[in-house]
Amino acid sequence: MEKIEAGNALHRAFSVFLFNSKYELLLQQRSATKVTFPLVWTNTCCSHPLYRESELIEENCAAQRKLFDELGIVADELPVDQFIPLGRMLYKAPSDGKWGEHELDYLLFMVRDVKLDPNPEEVADVKYMNRHQLKELLRKADAGEDGVKLSPWFRLVVDNFLMGWWDHVEQGTLQGAADMKTIHKL
Repeated sequence: MEKIEAGNALHRAFSVFLFNSKYELLLQQRSATKVTFPLVWTNTCCSHPLYRESELIEENCAAQRKLFDELGIVADELPVDQFIPLGRMLYKAPSDGKWGEHELDYLLFMVRDVKLDPNPEEVADVKYMNRHQLKELLRKADAGEDGVKLSPWFRLVVDNFLMGWWDHVEQGTLQGAADMKTIHKL
């Protein structure tokens, strides 16, 4: 957090929002061993692109790597051209006082039925949720019920974009919702 507050730790990130054919959003609860934000509920997958050859070519992407590492979803089930970048947001969030995030986060959406094999070192739990179930999860987090906590980046997306974008998911019009020119400072 010291480097973040000093303005020296901005980095790129991505957040994947994977919906199934019933238009339910796949959420994960981060494992207890995560350095930042352990045991919080968040979107399908979040991470950082690496500076290596395999992630600099068009046929491969960091999202595929992390979806496999965390959820066991093989790259063949996640064609790169099916990821739809909807927007970017800039945010800063402390985790435990020592660690935190300061990210330019690319928000990637996909509608696809996939086979899951979660890695327990990365993920404590997974759930597909419809809008009503997500609203109940938000209510529990706001009330502090059942120890439910949400990642700050996921909460920012939910509060600012998700429900409107969910309409586009259901209507098959995600491309029309994309705005990659704006960086939303949240």
